Amino acid sequence: MTTATVSAVRSTKEPGPASKEPVGAVLVCGGGIAGIQAALDLSAAGFYVYLVEESPTIGGTMARLDKTFPTGDCATCIISPKVVACMRDLNIEVMTMSQVVKLDGEAGNFSATVSTRPRGVNLDKCTGCGDCVEHCPVRNYPKEVAPFAPSAPRRAADAETLESILSKYPAERSSLIPILQDISEKAGYLPRPMLELLSVRLSVPLSEILRVASFYNGFSLAPVGKHVIEICLGTACFVRGSGLLMERLEQELGIKEGGTDKTGTFTLKSVRCIGCCALAPAMRIDGVTYGKVKLDKVTEILKRFS
Repeated sequence: MTTATVSAVRSTKEPGPASKEPVGAVLVCGGGIAGIQAALDLSAAGFYVYLVEESPTIGGTMARLDKTFPTGDCATCIISPKVVACMRDLNIEVMTMSQVVKLDGEAGNFSATVSTRPRGVNLDKCTGCGDCVEHCPVRNYPKEVAPFAPSAPRRAADAETLESILSKYPAERSSLIPILQDISEKAGYLPRPMLELLSVRLSVPLSEILRVASFYNGFSLAPVGKHVIEICLGTACFVRGSGLLMERLEQELGIKEGGTDKTGTFTLKSVRCIGCCALAPAMRIDGVTYGKVKLDKVTEILKRFS
């Protein structure tokens, strides 16, 4: 994650009569989550902030992550509101593709020289429409990606099942999640051959389908057992011992998290929250929630589903 270094600087702007720009100015080096939060806090304190980031965008490493440790919270859900607030804040001037090349003065009264690399677009006019890519005058025109084709011959049973599901929905990208839900309900999981067929039918890259399928806990890319055990590893449950509960179940079933026992009876999964923080540690079997689970009660609970 980008380290944010905050230094007090002298503002080089001269506010006009109607300007509401604060008198003091601060330079924040690094547009990662730390730099963004520092800029927002300083703006709220009444300073004009120059946020300098070397890369083309702010967000840093966290913007490229899926989940955060140790709670597994969605990284995008955490950083997106901060990025939007930072870009909209009138007291924050974001300077991407920039570097501080010189720093003069003394503590509390610095004067910084920032070098900004040239861009191929006018940021004041860019709307993100992408038309400039299509009409780019350079020699190397972007090439269209060939549509995905399944590597193995499709099976008649898979094709028939998929066609029956697709008949209920429009053949559009927006139908992806309900189609995946129906496939999961019929097959018990998401077989790769059916996902490859779906990629061709919807003209959606297989990588995008797999990204959606792996994001939601309700989908599985491997066969699951008759009964699915979900252990909550959210903050409240983890503090109350859900980690030990997971270890006990792994010993009882002889499998690791995400696996299915040899008899195909149980599949063990972890989830980040099941909405029962007051009942921590909690687990769920086939949609039935068990709260304040004790380690010595695990065997008794499992016998109900054997």
